[in-house]
Amino acid sequence: MITTRFSKLLFSKPTVRLTVGAVALALLVGCASKGEPAYTPKELRSFAETSSLESVWSRNVGDGLGRARYPIAPAREGETIFAADADGVVAAFNADNGNREWEIELDTPISSALNAIAGQLYLGTRNGEVIALDQRDGSVNWRSRVSSEVLAAPQANQQLLLVQSVDGQITALDRASGEERWVYTSSQPSLTLRGTGTPMVIDPVSFVGFANGQLATLDNRNGQPLWELQIATPRGRSDVDRLVDLAGQPVVTPDGRLFVTSYNGNVVALEATRGGVLWESNLSSRHTPILVGNILLVVTDDSHVVGLDADSGQEVWRNDDLEDRWLTAPAFADGRVVVGDFEGYVHLLDAREGTLVGRTRVHKSGISVRPATEGSTIHVQANNGRLETLEVTP
Repeated sequence: MITTRFSKLLFSKPTVRLTVGAVALALLVGCASKGEPAYTPKELRSFAETSSLESVWSRNVGDGLGRARYPIAPAREGETIFAADADGVVAAFNADNGNREWEIELDTPISSALNAIAGQLYLGTRNGEVIALDQRDGSVNWRSRVSSEVLAAPQANQQLLLVQSVDGQITALDRASGEERWVYTSSQPSLTLRGTGTPMVIDPVSFVGFANGQLATLDNRNGQPLWELQIATPRGRSDVDRLVDLAGQPVVTPDGRLFVTSYNGNVVALEATRGGVLWESNLSSRHTPILVGNILLVVTDDSHVVGLDADSGQEVWRNDDLEDRWLTAPAFADGRVVVGDFEGYVHLLDAREGTLVGRTRVHKSGISVRPATEGSTIHVQANNGRLETLEVTP
């Protein structure tokens, strides 16, 4: 029997996508009949606030992320912040004052996080399209088709745009034209988390995690795997027990280390060139970690925020004050770890010690996508579409 915590996750099969309601109802009925404990997020408690979050500006972007809570995280490049809704509205705002620079409405619903790079804005759609927009005015530069729905933000190097779709396929597109260059296909388990890993793309290679628990390093010239490694091994009898998704994005460092999280598995540090394991830590996470100095910051699946020594994997600190509050992936702003939660609060933690130092509420609809940060500025998009810009002081 699984606990009702899993009823809050979205599951998917390669050809069937189940809604929250259908899965949650089935799981809740089964668990309640056997006296399983109820899912109970930890209540927020007062603390000594040493940092404040001041609202600089806020705007509404369409109708929000939809009932399915599509992971349409905002993106920033330079002095512009870009955001979108699930119905196809895309908008650009001046990051300092919130002035709306442009807004367009695409003829297709959006499903992926955004990626702004080198004057282009890339996004994916529910019907398997990838769209490149001009950051200056939102005009469409090109559209290209991939194998299925795209939930992960498309990732770019100098020449290519890599797209990971929900069926496990990696498609490399020419960044200038959208023309397909190569395709890599992985095997999918019968049941996966709703979502996909996000490729980490550098010029020569791409590091890609899959729903079967495998990590692959692909040669960007032709898509051929240079090495493959089983990060998390499925265990148990049921499909739910055997979920081992690599749903986050790998983190690579200039000195050649690679950090990977896995659901129902471990956090693993690897040698990026050969895939040799440096250390493992028994933490389950479906979120992308961040590296701050020599501390790897991980949000676990029970919403503990953990700081690991990047050299050894030893736990430096752990904060469980926000347990089971469905935290977003972590971001970093001016010495603080930034996370949002299911009730719409933004929390700040000291990155060195892990203590809570600040909090504010953006909107009761909740926050499910990672904030975008620049220095001490935080851009947060709530589930209803509200885009709020906060400034950390002091």
